[in-house]
Parts: sequence; structure tokens; C-alpha cells
Amino acid sequence: MNATPRVLAVLDDLLASAAPDQRGALWRLAEEGRELDGNVVRLPAGAEVGEHQEDVLDVLLVVLEGGGLVRMAGGVMELGASTVLWLPRTSRRALVAGPGGLTYLTVHRRRPGLAVKGPGVAYDGGEGPCMLDRVCSGCGRLSEDPVPVFCSRCGERFPER
Repeated sequence: MNATPRVLAVLDDLLASAAPDQRGALWRLAEEGRELDGNVVRLPAGAEVGEHQEDVLDVLLVVLEGGGLVRMAGGVMELGASTVLWLPRTSRRALVAGPGGLTYLTVHRRRPGLAVKGPGVAYDGGEGPCMLDRVCSGCGRLSEDPVPVFCSRCGERFPER
């Protein structure tokens, strides 16, 4: 039997229906049997996703609203609405939302059990390819703790798992 294509989200509607102060994951690809992971993430002005490296997967990042910067080994690159950025595996990067915030879509191959490493941190594995559950909804910081309770930057409590 063939799988049936279907519309999962209409991005304009999704963004219009999100509360202006809603941050973190606005949408996640969650269909059974998928081979991809995808997320729509909103960071408030000045929020950061800390430096990290994906050793196994390439990631495609598409800016939907706002703008910001991506810091990488070769310097800093500006991101604006409709920018499509390829983050090749093994590249180290950090995201910083601009004054109007940053809303983006990421898509990558699904790889359960993937370990993503922060600077100087060696994980024993076990994190899924999507680390949105470790992004603080208060300030957008990526926690190095695999099971964070409070954000080390702003003190926001992470949702219980």
C-alpha cells in the first residue's frame, strides 16, 4: 500500500495563530513512520541557541519571520526572512535572534539515539535528533543538561517530561 501525502501545517496560519509572546516549538513533525524531523521554532529578541555541533546529520534551516545571526567557525552570518541555510554535519554553530525575534523551520533526517555535543561536553548518547525539549521557553537558551529542570540563564522552569 502507498502512503498518502497530506498537508500537516499551513505556515502562514500557524504563525498568525501563535500568541505574539509564544516561544519555543510552535510545531513539530510527529507522524508515525516518518524518516524526517521538522520543527518550527520561535526565539524572542536576543535569545540564543548555544553553540553546538551535529556530527551525523545535515540540517536545513529556513527563516520564516524576523532575523538574527548564526555564529560559526568562519565568522558570523546574518539571517533574514526567507533565508535558507544549510548546516552541514560536523559544523559548529550558534543562533542569536535579532531585535524582532527569529522564527525558523528546521528539517533533517530522523536519527533516534543521536548524540549532539556542546563545547567540551561528551555525551553518552541517548538524545534524539531534536533537542527542542532542552530549549528554554523563557529565553531560548539550549541547556547542556540532558534533563533540565530550570534554565541556568533566566531561571524559567522546563516542562516536566
